Amino acid sequence: MSKGEQARELFLKGFNCSQSVALAFADEMKLDKELIEKLTVGFGGGMGRLREVCGAVSGMTFVISALYPENKASVYKRVQEVANMFREQHGSLVCRELLNLSITGADSPVPSPRTPEYYKKRPCADIVASAADILENYIKSNPI
Repeated sequence: MSKGEQARELFLKGFNCSQSVALAFADEMKLDKELIEKLTVGFGGGMGRLREVCGAVSGMTFVISALYPENKASVYKRVQEVANMFREQHGSLVCRELLNLSITGADSPVPSPRTPEYYKKRPCADIVASAADILENYIKSNPI
């Protein structure tokens, strides 16, 4: 199963976008899944449902930071590379733009219920799959 398929499956099980991407790479990071779940929860919904940087991108950043323990400039360069690939594919890194929301600032801190209607109107499952696939390909091209 590809990392994208794993991330999609995790999202459909109720994990947020950041958790889904990061948890797909738990084995590579050699980190406990419960710890990853805890450390990435706040990045969902564009950082605490502020609808800013997409949680999938934050999840990618978390994985890059864990896998490439280099100096800041090197890590930042890697983050920018995968973020640019994501932006090229989706047109933005911003949650509210990806979801076509016009609001700015904080959304309700209460996550939306995961109903069939939720999954039909949100592109998030596809976005986390794409982010994980981008990251998987990046890691293959840039061995740890």
